[in-house]
Amino acid sequence: MKKIFFLLFLLPSILLAQTANDLFTTANNLYKEGKYKEAIKVYQKIEKKDQVSSDVYYNLGNCYYKLNEVAATIYNYEKALSINPLHKDATNNLVFAKRLTLDRIEELPKSILQKFNENYLQKLTYNQWAIVVVVLSFLASILFLLFYFSEIPTKKRFYFISSILSFIMLFSSLLITINQYNLSTSKRHAIVFSKKIDVKNAPTLNGNDVFTIHEGTKIMVLDEVDNWKKVKLADGKIGWLIADEIKEL
Repeated sequence: MKKIFFLLFLLPSILLAQTANDLFTTANNLYKEGKYKEAIKVYQKIEKKDQVSSDVYYNLGNCYYKLNEVAATIYNYEKALSINPLHKDATNNLVFAKRLTLDRIEELPKSILQKFNENYLQKLTYNQWAIVVVVLSFLASILFLLFYFSEIPTKKRFYFISSILSFIMLFSSLLITINQYNLSTSKRHAIVFSKKIDVKNAPTLNGNDVFTIHEGTKIMVLDEVDNWKKVKLADGKIGWLIADEIKEL
């Protein structure tokens, strides 16, 4: 009776997963047949079920790329990389997609620490770093117990040094996890979906135009007032635009 109850409890999750997998297969087949718009609709059904993965967004990006929709292409590749920063295909395709944009924005110079963080630490999400912390905590605890109960001097010395190194790595990983989480929650990025936007110096239609950006450009959202959002470009320029013209990642 307990087994039947357990199976009934898991049944909705199993059916939901199977449905998502079936939809993913259907969408992939539509893509192979060149039916990109139909494939997009099916991928979006998976998204509505909250069963998305980096591959779903990656495939959505591929569909939009085939349809020459620059903003949607870049948006979905960026979404894929936000879930899995190590997705090589999404990384490579994003480079090609960005070449379709009109804006050529030079990034501000970065410090050595910022480059190290971007090139190495951000290759894992804060959730993945949290897993590293859990694994290291178990490892450090086991090594400490082995050190405590070991009676052979050479082994005791080895376990002591290993446990100390594990605790140092654990503490470092914890700091990295907290930092990555803070960066992820504090920085809001978006993709421009309008063909052309005249960015204002104030959140009003009467504000002066300070610069112009085009479809597909990635921006950082700093603040919002009513239907206006304050944004910043990679080169440091700041201005206001209407919220409906962009889509946050």
